[in-house]
Amino acid sequence: MTGTTPPIATLVTARLMLRGYEPGDATRVLDIHRRPEVIRWLGNPPYVPMAEVDEALCWIDDRRQRETRDPLDITRAIVVRDSGIVAGTVSVARAYRRDGDFVGEYEVGWHLHPDSVGSGYATEAAHALLDHAFNGGLPEVWCGMFLDNEPSRRVAERLGLQFIGVGPDPWYEGDSRLYRLERGQWLGRRGLESSPAGDAERDARN
Repeated sequence: MTGTTPPIATLVTARLMLRGYEPGDATRVLDIHRRPEVIRWLGNPPYVPMAEVDEALCWIDDRRQRETRDPLDITRAIVVRDSGIVAGTVSVARAYRRDGDFVGEYEVGWHLHPDSVGSGYATEAAHALLDHAFNGGLPEVWCGMFLDNEPSRRVAERLGLQFIGVGPDPWYEGDSRLYRLERGQWLGRRGLESSPAGDAERDARN
């Protein structure tokens, strides 16, 4: 019997389409991840810029394979519907402890190309992906960020993530601003208010 890979859901908001990355996105992925001003926020040093399209293709394949293994480990390209431009990435991903262990924790994150910042795309995309993940059974989500990452702090607060405090980061080196939100909190709030970006429409056409 030949197994089949389940379709990767596409989400649509008022301005954005959140779809799985495709090989044709490799040049844009490279352009985003070759920039020190982007990758400095994406993990522990040393920050090594992406240098080759082949690296971008491997990155794309890895993100798709992660979701195949774990449906709650989700990465989406943020595509601006009016232009078709890939603005960046939004994800709900497995959070591995500094010793490499996975203990069931997931983190929400986002990063944009510099030409796409300042338009609210990160908030809109993360809102839709959190809706998708929590409705899919994600029990809770974490978000950690470097202390001087003011743009991400504002996004986290607009999303309504609960600020836990500043302290040692369980997943990355040093201290971070830590946020957490449970599924019941998100779904309960969503029952009382509508999304600022419009409800995400789920589609499996990708």
